Parts: sequence; C-alpha cells; structure tokens
Amino acid sequence: MALFPESLSNLIEQFQKLPTIGRKSAERLAMSIIEDDEKTVKDFAQSLIEVKEKINNCKVCGNLTEGQICSICKDISRDEESICIVEDVRNLIAIEKSHAYRGRYHVLGGLISPSDDMGPDQLNIDKLLDRINEGKIKEVILAISSTIEGETTSLFLTNLLAKRDIKITKLAQGIPVGSSLEYFDQLTLERALEDRREILD
Repeated sequence: MALFPESLSNLIEQFQKLPTIGRKSAERLAMSIIEDDEKTVKDFAQSLIEVKEKINNCKVCGNLTEGQICSICKDISRDEESICIVEDVRNLIAIEKSHAYRGRYHVLGGLISPSDDMGPDQLNIDKLLDRINEGKIKEVILAISSTIEGETTSLFLTNLLAKRDIKITKLAQGIPVGSSLEYFDQLTLERALEDRREILD
C-alpha cells in the first residue's frame, strides 16, 4: 500500500531533486504545501514559472538578469579597470555580499574538468577575451575555488593571459584547498580580496 497519494509522492520526488534536499526534508516541504492555502500555493507556483521565463544570463558578464544587461554591468560607478572572474553566479553573489569589491565581474559558467567532459570551449572564455581586448581592463582577479578543477582553470587562464599587459591576481591563500567560495562568511571573503597577490610580475 502506498504511503502517500500519487500526486503528493510526485511532489516529494520533485523536491528531492533540489540540492541538499533529502527524503525527510522533501516530505516536510510537500506537507507544508498541502497545509498552505490555495492562493499561497498558486503564488509559489507562479513564481517558479516566472523565474524560468524571465531570468537569463547577462550578455556582458554572465550574471543573472531579467534584461540583456545586469545591474552590475549597468552601474557606471563601478571600476571598469578590474574584472573578477568567478565560476558561477553563486560565487559572484558571495563576493558582492562582502562589499569588498567594486569592480566588474565575469562568470565562467563552470570549471575545466576532463572527468566531466568540461573543457575551455564549454566555458564563457571567448567573451572574457573580447572584454579584455577592448583595452580598459588593467587587472584580472581570479576568484576561483581552490579545488583541483579550480586550480586547473586558474592555471589555464593565467597562461592564456600571460602575454597581455594586465595584472593577474588571485584570492589570498586564506581560502582552504578543496573549498567552495559560496560557503564563506563576508569577513573571510573581504580579507581574501584585500590580500590578493599577483601571479605574474
């Protein structure tokens, strides 16, 4: 005999597909939906549909936006001479929350990982080079997690940009190896940004 009605089981399965959501958490979330009034549930469902219909990647940096250009790229008060390269939007948000950086960003959309068939061609590198070729960028900050994939990606980008007349820095080594940026507190990220060092003289 089935423990849950079919529609409820399906909802639980959908919640389980979300990151960090196990079976018990999925059941609690599904039961919460059952207990909510109809308007609340419809508003929730509509917000899910809207976020898929409206959100896309900024044509300049790869950040999330509802238009073609994100709010950071539109902000004329930001430093146009530095560009902070991050793996994904979650890491961009983590750095923004630290309030320690006021330059531009570039989202790679992943890391080089041969085991996952992820090479440089799958990353947002061509647009990065286009931005650097415009001549405004004087510093590139590699704000990439200290994992094997992250170090591989940082090395690739360092070699790619080595002959250009730009300063290349990376976050200070206070970020432990094997860790992901999105889990660090604001102070840790602020200090890592302030203590960044140049890779090439």
